[in-house]
Amino acid sequence: MAEGSGSRHRSLYKLLGSPPWKEAFRQGCLERMRNSRDRLLNKYRQAGGNMSGGAQNTFLVQEVMEEEWNALQSVESWPEALAQLEEPLDLAVLEEIQQELIDQEQSIISEYEKSLQFDEKCLSVMLAEWEANSLICPVCTKYNLRIASGVVMCQCGLYIPSHACDTWAVIL
Repeated sequence: MAEGSGSRHRSLYKLLGSPPWKEAFRQGCLERMRNSRDRLLNKYRQAGGNMSGGAQNTFLVQEVMEEEWNALQSVESWPEALAQLEEPLDLAVLEEIQQELIDQEQSIISEYEKSLQFDEKCLSVMLAEWEANSLICPVCTKYNLRIASGVVMCQCGLYIPSHACDTWAVIL
């Protein structure tokens, strides 16, 4: 019987629609996450690109939710919205929004990692081409470029250190 009354409550709640603050909070959080892409990627890079721990290891979700919550509180109609809070239901909504943000954060990081892998493959192919077909130095246009110890160099003094060269040397 309790289950029936709970679903009846939910159906009544859905018929009336959710209070406007919930959707405003959700949309604000999602927008903040999209606009914080650079900040997210910088934090990810500072962490060394380590995503171990899954959803526990979020970089910006908590900050984004707090910033949006504070922004929502500064709106003049906030006291009215505060009166609409239903604690157990609202906690579920906040957890749902948090999971959406975590998913979006992981999607951004996954996209970034794929981009890095593509760049690394392209660079490796380019370096392999240099090794197979001599490439003339663009600075002096006299000598061929060489790759040694992770450095692209020329007899004229051109010296370009490259992390990808180390990777490429290991592949061979």
